[in-house]
Amino acid sequence: MIVKITRVLTAGLLVLAATACGSSAGGGDSATLRVGVIGSGVGNKLTRAVGFLDERGELLPELKAAGIGKVQVATFQNGPDLNQALAGGSLDIGMYGDTPAIIGRGRGLPTRLVSLNSVRLDAAIVAKKDGGPASLKDLEGKRIGVQTGSYIHRYLLGALQKAGVKPKQIIHMYTPAIIAALEKNSIDAGGLVSADQAAEEKKGYRSIDVASRDHPDLLGTSATVVTEKYLAGHKDIVKVWQRAETKAAAVAKANWPAYTAFVARTGGYAPDISVKTTLKEQLPDAPFTPEGLKLLNGTKAFLVEQKLVGKDFTLDSWFAPQSGARQG
Repeated sequence: MIVKITRVLTAGLLVLAATACGSSAGGGDSATLRVGVIGSGVGNKLTRAVGFLDERGELLPELKAAGIGKVQVATFQNGPDLNQALAGGSLDIGMYGDTPAIIGRGRGLPTRLVSLNSVRLDAAIVAKKDGGPASLKDLEGKRIGVQTGSYIHRYLLGALQKAGVKPKQIIHMYTPAIIAALEKNSIDAGGLVSADQAAEEKKGYRSIDVASRDHPDLLGTSATVVTEKYLAGHKDIVKVWQRAETKAAAVAKANWPAYTAFVARTGGYAPDISVKTTLKEQLPDAPFTPEGLKLLNGTKAFLVEQKLVGKDFTLDSWFAPQSGARQG
């Protein structure tokens, strides 16, 4: 299925000097690591398990082995924006959805894959209230809002393809705009992450398709990538960062109520939403798991088929040296 997509690739948008700040600094001449994350709640703050570890004051001691004394964070609304910052040299590491990470690499972005820091990321297609669609089939010839280039976008396209549905238009919109458009009935449906889906369902909106329920093979993963330029001068960063992420997952699972409260604060969601949509099984115990690699392979194959990746590549060529990852 060929879907016409309205792409809004925001260019010249990123001036990180005005937005970047960081977690607690170390002393002396220790290096600063510049990290980009996706977020909409508390800006310029590490998110997910690594952010929780940092808030507890336990991240920088882990990174000290790589000579890092400070982490400078920049928050972006979506993956394509973060890709632009990586391309412009404003970031060393990016933590974001598998889809924009794959698209970036396929278009020549010089990154290497350090880990899949989250798996089983859920999403849903939420319908407008007044006369809204009741199923995927009802989206034929309709208007759908989604953050293009995101893992939600990949799920949406895959779900529509499986249903044999061709919408009138897929419109690039950030999440707040999707929610506003649903309220105004200016779109028929929107693709949302599970937390926003749950928040909208509390308002009476209906989810007509849910990845975890209807298309588990379309669940997303979150990737950590490092630029090849940074890696060339900091070869220890891969193992050091992987150890930090693995510890972060273990600490989060051991302090689950505190972790879900952290997710609520940094994501800008009600606590009950975060408790419902933040799952222990989303935090892997290793940088690469068979499930994560299977989801990543499926996403890459789909994006190549849809011609959203400029040039196909092997995952083996993308894995960072010393990452311990291997295909097959």
